Amino acid sequence: MAEKTRYSDEELEEFKAIIKDKLAVARNDYGKMMKQLMNADGNDVDDTSPTYKVLEEGSATQSKEELMQQAARLQKFIQGLEGALIRIENKTYGIDRITGELIPKERLRAVPHATLSVASKNAMKH
Repeated sequence: MAEKTRYSDEELEEFKAIIKDKLAVARNDYGKMMKQLMNADGNDVDDTSPTYKVLEEGSATQSKEELMQQAARLQKFIQGLEGALIRIENKTYGIDRITGELIPKERLRAVPHATLSVASKNAMKH
């Protein structure tokens, strides 16, 4: 029997469902982060005493920077998931972009936007 070169349509549908679930959560989290970054919730310290504001400013700056980094990582994750959906539509999902072999299902379930097997990823680090 020939070695399997791509996942079946049924398998691709399973991965599509996993990705869509993760995408919905990620987009929701990203929306909350952006709302928080834009102070859309109105929980700013502008209306409190100037002394309190000075004390909080350093902490707020650090938190905002951390939130911006988290939002950037989340945006990259969302883009990766969206790319995975395109690969599913093209029926190229789950194929290692270096070796052309199938990435194991276990890895794809854990990291659904993966384009490399663990072995390929480790080989790239050297």
